[in-house]
Amino acid sequence: MEHLHLRARATHALRQRHTWEQLAKFCLVGVSGYVVNLAVYAALLDGANLHYRLAATGSFVVAVTNNYLWNRLWTFRRDRGHFGHQGLRFLIVSMIVYVGNLAILTLLVEVGLGKIVAQAIAIVLVTPANFVGNKLWSFRLH
Repeated sequence: MEHLHLRARATHALRQRHTWEQLAKFCLVGVSGYVVNLAVYAALLDGANLHYRLAATGSFVVAVTNNYLWNRLWTFRRDRGHFGHQGLRFLIVSMIVYVGNLAILTLLVEVGLGKIVAQAIAIVLVTPANFVGNKLWSFRLH
């Protein structure tokens, strides 16, 4: 039953102009998070000489903080609820997406792709799930 309710909410959201505006803002915030993630990842990978999975974890923490603050202040500004409640939901969605990102990153590195290119591709591939989770759950007011 919940599955049908979620599907109806998603269908309704996709028909709203505001959703597409939020998606554009989410993508712009995502670009900033993307740059932050890759810069921190490269610094940890090459500068600190960390293993690529550990570097990905560190860059994830910095980027998720950047993205939460910008999405809360700008993208989902009209949908702001309790800072901690939405932050916890955002973190949960981000951690689920991060697991997918790490799986894709590992697969791409194992098949021989460069670590930074692999991370860049992995981030792009998990972005749609990230938006849907945050739109329909993290920043949902009711």
